[in-house]
Amino acid sequence: MSKKSSLRQALEHRILLLDGGMGSMIQEYNLTEDDFRGTAFVASKVPLKGNNDVLSLTRPDVISEIHRRYLEAGADIITTNTFSSQVISQKEYGLTDHVDALNRASATLARQEADRMTELTPSQPRFVVGDIGPTSKMLSISEDVNDPASRAVTFDQVETAYLQQMRVLLECRVDAILVETIFDTLNAKAAISAFIKAKEEVSDIDYQPEIMLSMTVSDSSGRTLSGQTIEAFVISVEHCRPLTLGLNCGLGASGMLPYLRQMSRAASCFISCHPNAGLPNQFGTYDDTPEMMVGQMRPFFAENLVNIIGGCCGTTPAHIAAMRQLIDEGAEPHAVNDQPLTAHRLSGLEPSIVDDSTFFNVGERCNVAGSRKFLRLISEKNYDESRVSIYDFSATASGNDFLVDDIFLNIMDSLNCDSFFFFACIFFFSI
Repeated sequence: MSKKSSLRQALEHRILLLDGGMGSMIQEYNLTEDDFRGTAFVASKVPLKGNNDVLSLTRPDVISEIHRRYLEAGADIITTNTFSSQVISQKEYGLTDHVDALNRASATLARQEADRMTELTPSQPRFVVGDIGPTSKMLSISEDVNDPASRAVTFDQVETAYLQQMRVLLECRVDAILVETIFDTLNAKAAISAFIKAKEEVSDIDYQPEIMLSMTVSDSSGRTLSGQTIEAFVISVEHCRPLTLGLNCGLGASGMLPYLRQMSRAASCFISCHPNAGLPNQFGTYDDTPEMMVGQMRPFFAENLVNIIGGCCGTTPAHIAAMRQLIDEGAEPHAVNDQPLTAHRLSGLEPSIVDDSTFFNVGERCNVAGSRKFLRLISEKNYDESRVSIYDFSATASGNDFLVDDIFLNIMDSLNCDSFFFFACIFFFSI
């Protein structure tokens, strides 16, 4: 039996408070391009202002102070300043060679401040989670309206970028990895795969890092930007046994309530929520005061929906301090649903629950052993026509059995990752 992490043990007894927005706090310091460049990047050929992660190297005093202010406001958990600290995002700033240094510096700053606060208040240990953003690219949707199959990056590239980032964060002994602002489940799958690989490389048996996943609802449809519902998202990712599933960004606290209810019913783990301070106004800032935000969060506690709360865009230490008071009123945490599943759960854009009373029609024609046409198309590497055939074969099916048997082994080397992954996407989203 594996040893429980300290963070998991804490969540079993109380609601924990996450910190607030990093970007909104950085804006308060009115930093210039020179601040972002520091002495290390004076010769940068592209502007660095706006690359908040680089401040962990060029203005560590600012990042440390922001962490300190959130901890003093009552936060139990602080996030590293690493939302974009992977090669895909840093390529835009010409800093791909500095990704390891960015993550190491950010994790070190957060750990120093958390440990300092824990020493001051031993009865309230503070935790550090490595913050992982979604990158600026999507794996499920093409950026070219004229070529639906094209992708700016491949699954392997995203996974490799995340793996590099997570290796450093785990080396620095963060308590968990937080994959947040998930708007494309495929990107999150790459992050999950990277976390599993990074964790397997950890040799210290007493170190048990966790993974936390937080999705973003893009509008009132209650779906991610790639189109997945909340329940379908939960089904898609629960196989990795996350410490938490949650919601962040996208909406204010009041707008998140109905979707938080859905997630708390669907998930079998702890639930987190860190909303924005309302919706952005015409100036791109946020108007919800700490009092307004806490008022909107009260139903979260009245209905026992959460185990972690915090803030995202527009939130400040004042918002976190108000949430601390709300937690200290004695709210009970969400009770994790640990009942065994009684049905087989599948997901595409929508969930598909299969139990003894369900007739589930499986399409078997996407199978080289069951269709001569499909066998011929795959053998000829005619992937364009194969895509059409998949739709034809599965038009009336509830799900698809996509199988290429031993031929799969022979064509993997010749398939570029984009083509192969388009196959996987069609299978995944055709349910």
